[in-house]
Amino acid sequence: MTHRPFIMVAPNGARRGKADHPALPLTTTEIVETARACKAAGADGLHLHVRDEAGAHSLDAGRYRETLDELARVVPGLRLQITTEAVGIYDVAQQLDCLEQVRPGWASIAVRETARDMELAPSVYAACAEMGCEVQHILYDTEDIATLKRWQAEGIVRPGQDSVLFVLGRYAVGQTSDPAELDPFLTDLPDAPSWMLCAFGPQEHACLAAAAKRGGNLRVGFENSLVAADGQPHPDNAASVAALCDLLERSTS
Repeated sequence: MTHRPFIMVAPNGARRGKADHPALPLTTTEIVETARACKAAGADGLHLHVRDEAGAHSLDAGRYRETLDELARVVPGLRLQITTEAVGIYDVAQQLDCLEQVRPGWASIAVRETARDMELAPSVYAACAEMGCEVQHILYDTEDIATLKRWQAEGIVRPGQDSVLFVLGRYAVGQTSDPAELDPFLTDLPDAPSWMLCAFGPQEHACLAAAAKRGGNLRVGFENSLVAADGQPHPDNAASVAALCDLLERSTS
């Protein structure tokens, strides 16, 4: 493997809490400390979710700005991406409002969520283009790829907004993703100039190592998997990042 993948840690996501893993970071302080440890372990970037006072998923612009500022101060050099994930709470207008208020340098946007409001979909991508925000399209299956291709052809997605994240698996009891599940994505989108993979379940690292061998970048962390291949929980996000880096290094030796 000659490709050195970009490694982004997704340390918490929108759905999990302390009951799922005591080291899952929820507060700004916890997220920043996790980011520091993950950068030291080999992470190049961080996929950021913020939570409200009750620990629930939030797209609050103030919380985002506060956490982004603190991350930039403590872990300079770590690339920061915010999520616009709806999680059944937010509509497209609220997602767009979050983007316009935060004005992030990088954001993930789920194609299927944006498709809920086709009147606003063009505005989402136009706003990102205007503010210079890099877009990473979240793609859950080949139907999402077909939608993205159509939007690109129609000009809804702007030129240069071509980075994608392929998602293997879902939140489900007993979910185990398999590296072979990457094949349909690459078959339908073989020329993606920048693609990343995340995978749910105990085969997370195996899926990511397979993606690295095929030229992909990687997203790892407690948003997608709390456990190693043997089913044992990782001590924390940094331990998962370190284990992935070790696996990648061994696969090249």
